[in-house]
Amino acid sequence: MSSEVQPGSEPARADVAADVGRWFSTATTAPLDGPGPTRGGPRMTAWGPMLGAEYGRRSPQDEVADALELLAGRRVAVLTGAGMSTGSGLPDYRGRDAVPRSPMTYQEFMGHDLARRRYWARSTVGWEQFHRARPGRAHRLLAALGESTFSTTAVITQNVDGLHQAAGSAPVIDLHGRLDRVRCQRCDALSSRAALHSRMLAMNPELAARLPDLAADAAQAPDGDAEVDRTSSFRYPPCPLCGGILKPDVVFFGESARREVVASAYAAVEGAEVLLVLGSSLTVQSGLRFVRAAGRRRTPVVILNDGPTRADPDATLRLHGRLEDVLAAWVPAEN
Repeated sequence: MSSEVQPGSEPARADVAADVGRWFSTATTAPLDGPGPTRGGPRMTAWGPMLGAEYGRRSPQDEVADALELLAGRRVAVLTGAGMSTGSGLPDYRGRDAVPRSPMTYQEFMGHDLARRRYWARSTVGWEQFHRARPGRAHRLLAALGESTFSTTAVITQNVDGLHQAAGSAPVIDLHGRLDRVRCQRCDALSSRAALHSRMLAMNPELAARLPDLAADAAQAPDGDAEVDRTSSFRYPPCPLCGGILKPDVVFFGESARREVVASAYAAVEGAEVLLVLGSSLTVQSGLRFVRAAGRRRTPVVILNDGPTRADPDATLRLHGRLEDVLAAWVPAEN
């Protein structure tokens, strides 16, 4: 899921895209085994900026040039994280300006009606803003690099926004799925999130009538969408084919990525001469495993991120700075 805010980048604008991370915030008020009321399911530790982390560093130009020399003319697998999409208005989980939140788990969503009501109410309020998000400069520069500077075996993205495809990168592997699709958890049928959005507005006319005000409230409230949290009466439909639970076609915390998708990502890394990591803290094993796989094959790893990553000791070259600035330095037409 998206995303990680870069210091010095343009701040996420509420009129550009919704804070998708808040859609996935837990519906609980306490752990299942702890004191106090429980409204949804087990609660994860809150995610936010890394304590003590150094943000805002910039690598010197000679290190940026060394990385380009390693990448140029080679087969490159690219692994991207939330930092790629902050320029498109999608805030992150781990950057300096990230809003701390406890992610909703797959078990919570599947096991608790209130969690599903919370998710679908929040995402209904934010969907139209999210759907308007467009590729940022980092997306466009990466697509240009794949045409001019190196051969891309695949862009493996942990993001769920489809912005790499919209920018022209190919092939793209959506490791964590796509938010514009919905998947039935019983019969596995895929359907359109936009169509479901229209259906849920019809099922919730009171919310539909207040949608612009709720969206503005969600954008301005310190906790994201306090008003939406009170919509416990929100109605959502079952799968029209089998009556099963509908879930966004993205990987929730506590859920595994689809086996065939992971296999494709490993194949892209195995076929590459260099692994390039962009805008990811590599906090979760889902992305970190590809860095470890590259290391086992003695494939060089270049990591560009603002703030620390879990794989910093494994990097052949570790760059710091804004993605847009470094990628622009690598694109011939930008120099």
